[in-house]
Amino acid sequence: MNIKGVNEMVEDALKRKKEAWLEELKKKGKLIDPKEDHRIAWRTMQNRTRREILAFVVGGKSIEEIKERFNLGDAEVKLHLDMLENALYVESVKKGDEIYYYPTPRGEEYLENVEKREEKGS
Repeated sequence: MNIKGVNEMVEDALKRKKEAWLEELKKKGKLIDPKEDHRIAWRTMQNRTRREILAFVVGGKSIEEIKERFNLGDAEVKLHLDMLENALYVESVKKGDEIYYYPTPRGEEYLENVEKREEKGS
């Protein structure tokens, strides 16, 4: 298989993942008016710490790992993670007694777009 075929397969898999994620959000009633959604997302990502947290949780990180990395207290980490989760950039997954945070497809796209912008020097 050539590079073009591999790229198409990856893009198709990502598209299916995003569609499944959106369908799950719809079932949970988490999809809101697009204008309101944009406002929430914009306000959330204006904060540098939240942008850095989003990049840090790739692969999954516990609240304790996030608190330690960013030197945050309980209230601060809760505020940042709640805003990121409300804006649909991260999702939490309970594993045993710990809660781990991961980027959602929206969070992954945000990070990908930021990396592209940085590569271009914008």
